[in-house]
Amino acid sequence: MIRLEPVTPENWRPGLSVREDQRAFVADTAGILARAYAYRGCRSRAFLLCREDLPVGMALYYDAEEDNAYNFSQFFIDWRYQGNGYGYEAAKLILEKMKRDGRYDRVILCYIAGDDAAKNLYEKLGFVHTGDAWEDEVVMELRL
Repeated sequence: MIRLEPVTPENWRPGLSVREDQRAFVADTAGILARAYAYRGCRSRAFLLCREDLPVGMALYYDAEEDNAYNFSQFFIDWRYQGNGYGYEAAKLILEKMKRDGRYDRVILCYIAGDDAAKNLYEKLGFVHTGDAWEDEVVMELRL
């Protein structure tokens, strides 16, 4: 079972990474934490994704007030734990957290074209393509 653990001064260095061939698609932990800091004025929330006490991934979302939505900005599962359903389970928990928060009824995200694993996961979660793109990033949305 996966749980969300807020990133704190005690756990911010979890030693997580993705495979070499995935690095072009996903920020590393330092990049996620930098983005969380940059978006702190937008209620950014960074989480470790944990199976029991073991960190298996990391995620970040924040308020995108200009889009009237949550921005599910960053998300990854460590290479050692991929293929176990943790990504789907963790993403569902994050979406439920957004829904309970209730500030917005929409979630936006983007993935880099060519990242079929991300595309397939987001489609399985109910995200749909908006037709928009930001450079090489494909935009998707989900109504909560």
